[in-house]
Amino acid sequence: MTPASEREEAPRPVWTVLSLLEWSDRYLRERAFQEPRLNAELLLSHALGLPRLGLYLQFDRPLAPEELAKFKGLLLRRMTHEPVQYILGETEFMGLRFEVTPAVLIPRPETEELVEEVLAWLKRSGREEGEILEIGAGSGNIAVALGKFLPGFRVTSLEKSADALDVARRNRDRHAVKNVEFLQGDVFNAPFDGRNYDVVVSNPPYIADAELGGLEPEVRDFEPRMATAGGVDGLLFVRKIAELAYGLLRPGGGMFMEIAAGQAGAAAAIARRSAFDGVGVKKDFAGIGRILSGFVPERSVPP
Repeated sequence: MTPASEREEAPRPVWTVLSLLEWSDRYLRERAFQEPRLNAELLLSHALGLPRLGLYLQFDRPLAPEELAKFKGLLLRRMTHEPVQYILGETEFMGLRFEVTPAVLIPRPETEELVEEVLAWLKRSGREEGEILEIGAGSGNIAVALGKFLPGFRVTSLEKSADALDVARRNRDRHAVKNVEFLQGDVFNAPFDGRNYDVVVSNPPYIADAELGGLEPEVRDFEPRMATAGGVDGLLFVRKIAELAYGLLRPGGGMFMEIAAGQAGAAAAIARRSAFDGVGVKKDFAGIGRILSGFVPERSVPP
């Protein structure tokens, strides 16, 4: 028998970019994580300081011990169901990169459709300048995107959370958008200054209280409850915003709100009771009624 002191240690496996991606993909898939390959790619590209495309150009590259250790730390965070966006500290929205922290809701593709609906309506109506009010800034993704694509408009965005406002303002400065102002305030006690607006837009909290516990752990355990909890029926903020918006909009102005699946009928009824005209709910790419819109009638001018 060979003495222990003379035994050779078994060589450690050499992890390459490709072998680590494949192992991580299987590991996450076996534990029922959604989009396991994408998760693995995002975490590894972040650990290596490479764009995702760079991984595919360096499949055979061996990883240094410190790179493996950094990736392992990121993967362990993901295993707790911490959202990838929080781990990376940023995400993409409307082609722009936004900082995200646990203080803000993570921007989602459905909300891009909300912004696109506002942009399309303003284009159809021929408006090239004016005032937009957003209620609920979060990361600032809606306000900054609108300010970026609508340089002739002034965008005012209201947010209750001071921590979220810090993130939103950093995102505004990151994209050098000068026509966006963030204000701290609660929609139920909002510091409106008598200005009128061409558009009121919001992605409000809209999850019914009884449904919060059944949300996927990424949302339930990590995203701010303030940004998701919509009251007993999920429509608490929809009612308040519709009520406020009608009085804040100029004649011919439009209200646009993101709503939850299954809320289309109730949300449209709320908008009609608030006296909005042309009320509609547009379906998102998944076929779910998602974007509530309503308009203030053009008021006739006496002869």
